[in-house]
Amino acid sequence: MNSRGAASWLLFVVSLPTKSATARMRVWRALKAAGCAALRDGAYLLPGDATRQEALRQLGEECRNEGGNAWLLAVQPLHSDEEAVFRQLFDRTEDYQTLRRSWKDATATLSGLAAAELLRLQRKLQREYDALRSIDFFPGEGSVEAQAAWAELCARISRLLSPDEPNDTSGAVPRLQATAYQGRTWATRRRPWVDRVASAWLIRRFIDPHARFEWLEQPSDCPKEALGFDFDGAAFTHVGERVTFETLMAAFGLEGDAALMRLAALVHVLDVGGEPVPEAAGFEAVMGGARERVADDDALLDEMSQVLDSLYAHFEGQGARTGS
Repeated sequence: MNSRGAASWLLFVVSLPTKSATARMRVWRALKAAGCAALRDGAYLLPGDATRQEALRQLGEECRNEGGNAWLLAVQPLHSDEEAVFRQLFDRTEDYQTLRRSWKDATATLSGLAAAELLRLQRKLQREYDALRSIDFFPGEGSVEAQAAWAELCARISRLLSPDEPNDTSGAVPRLQATAYQGRTWATRRRPWVDRVASAWLIRRFIDPHARFEWLEQPSDCPKEALGFDFDGAAFTHVGERVTFETLMAAFGLEGDAALMRLAALVHVLDVGGEPVPEAAGFEAVMGGARERVADDDALLDEMSQVLDSLYAHFEGQGARTGS
């Protein structure tokens, strides 16, 4: 046992009646999903921790309910070389190589997919990648290479969803007064994606309630009198690690709003990656579907503004309930 009382290794031995074909398949799938290594038919090894131990215990109960037998044992290798042999059973290098080949095949199809199809494909591949990482108990070079390949694939998808994404600029974000930015024309690239639509919502909701928006074919079309955002050379764009939504929040002193900060984290992860946000996948799916249905960018902003209003209210309500 380790210092927390969990076995270093778990040995699961199972026997099911031959007539229980459905149960045998269900148990086999559960063992495969858990990442178990088969030592022989009916004997499976797994690195020990409390969560895996409980999962195998429950699976053993299910086997006994099906009329079979199951034993869960805590085991220890006698020598360090045996420990190395145990670990080698969980080498996921080939699995990562298979996954990367599927990503390479997917890359060849990306340019022909609509936004909603791109998002569906990305979510499918993300689920497969997450499933493999969850059973990669001893990450090695294959994990590092896959992480880099996944980041490259996600960047390709992001560029297709949001072409001409601005480069990061350096320097501090100046503090501005919203009173000097009322009734203005704001301009950004047409067919807005997450950062642009969220920034436009933020502008109209918290900075300039009477803002008008122009949707540009290309940044060079921006009128001189308009306030550009989310393109290279715009008045408001990516600064350091901030995406445009976060730059606007910093510029207009909105970072004290906890609900807006939650939205900022969502926009950030969908635009440039980062720590997962539970609501991000749902917002991305709604955004992709809306952009497929709605051809007019003003109408698209109106529709997504309702979604952002609802998310903001949700985050405000969560803050009130938790006392934050």
